Amino acid sequence: MSKQITISPVDGTPYVTRTLATTEEVNATIERSNAAFQLWKKVPVKERVKIMTKFVDAFVVKKEEITKELTLQMGRPIRYGPNEINGTEERARYMISIAEESLKDVEITDSDKPGFKRFIRKEPLGPILIIAAWNYPYLISINGVVPALLAGNTVILKQSSQTPLCAERFAEAFKEAGLPDNVFQVLHMSHSDTEKAIKNPFIAYINFTGSVEGGREIQKAASTKFIATGLELGGKDPAYVRHDADIDYAVEQLVDGSFFNSGQCCCAIERIYVHEKVYEEFIQKFVDLTKQYNLGDPLNPATTLGPMVRTKAAEFVRNQIEEAVSQGAKPLIDTALFPQDKKNTPYMAPQVLVNVNHSMRVMTEESFGPVIGIMKISSDEEAIRLMNDSEFGLTASIWTKDPDAAVAIGNEIDTGTWFMNRCDYLDPALAWVGVKNSGRGCTLSKFGFDYLTRPKSFHLKLITK
Repeated sequence: MSKQITISPVDGTPYVTRTLATTEEVNATIERSNAAFQLWKKVPVKERVKIMTKFVDAFVVKKEEITKELTLQMGRPIRYGPNEINGTEERARYMISIAEESLKDVEITDSDKPGFKRFIRKEPLGPILIIAAWNYPYLISINGVVPALLAGNTVILKQSSQTPLCAERFAEAFKEAGLPDNVFQVLHMSHSDTEKAIKNPFIAYINFTGSVEGGREIQKAASTKFIATGLELGGKDPAYVRHDADIDYAVEQLVDGSFFNSGQCCCAIERIYVHEKVYEEFIQKFVDLTKQYNLGDPLNPATTLGPMVRTKAAEFVRNQIEEAVSQGAKPLIDTALFPQDKKNTPYMAPQVLVNVNHSMRVMTEESFGPVIGIMKISSDEEAIRLMNDSEFGLTASIWTKDPDAAVAIGNEIDTGTWFMNRCDYLDPALAWVGVKNSGRGCTLSKFGFDYLTRPKSFHLKLITK
């Protein structure tokens, strides 16, 4: 039997060991999911709402213990752990609150066709496989899990091997909430068995969060059937600091947007374009604030910057920085200020680079780490050109006091979400989407339900005598 071992980035020791499901166990899980679907889809939405509400209640009660094990699994400072639990609750409760209205029949009431009753019903798809990433394991999972179940689907959750306990925590809370058996199940499985699961005829939809390469493999496996996939992939999210920005506010938010979770966020700020009129002031204040981070043991409440998820990830970012410096970039942070920063470990200091351009990988390739490149620009037109010069399009932001300019510029940006004076946040009332290599599909908001259901038309002619 194959084992899956989670190495904690905190100290490099094994933290969780799980036995991977065999191919036979994977198939049996999917068959149980399909059998459960036949019953769950008939449960009224109002009853599903009650169970999902109980699930959230049962989950948040264990916030303290969940927070600590989350830090040990993926390294985020423990002081920030409650934020993920709070965000998970916010997203789940919002989707619960709009489920009955979003999933109700759409009545067609045209008066030019008397004698007919017509409506469109949103039918659930079937068993859904959700493959979630480690960097925000609860937030990422909840985007698919709760809406899918509310819509009448069953769910099989495969969490990253880095954060297996997160899937199990959900399973515990669903059991306490009284969710019927096999409506929600957890699988720890290999890549090859994941591919087989995708191809299983009972699996009706795939929700995946991860790398572009992973998304291509998911899409390739799913192409053997006529099913859709929801893919949230990479990002290289830009920010534009306009000449009329509130600089102190922009610095505070953009430093956090760049380095929170050690930059390991799909919608982290990864490149910044600053108007020449405010560039020098912005750079000085940005560097000063970055130096205030405390890199260290994430279990220490005083730590504000923990290790990256693994040494390999940190070395990738270090290589990006070294290559950019060799090409003319200038680093503004002396890593000696962060004694915990050591090569061949996942502990990495934040870095700010200037004199950068788009010939450097650090400005075009996803870093997913604590580094930011900042360029001086001279116009809105230059900002638009540079922001769009990317294979990715998840989020982008503008920092300005002019909302009309923000909307006008936003209309020109190839992105799924456009922020003004905000970044690195997901509003559950808005559709979460990506364009280009950031993915396809939609989660959250009322539109998220449309990807978890299929429209079924009812066309009834009434016979009266």
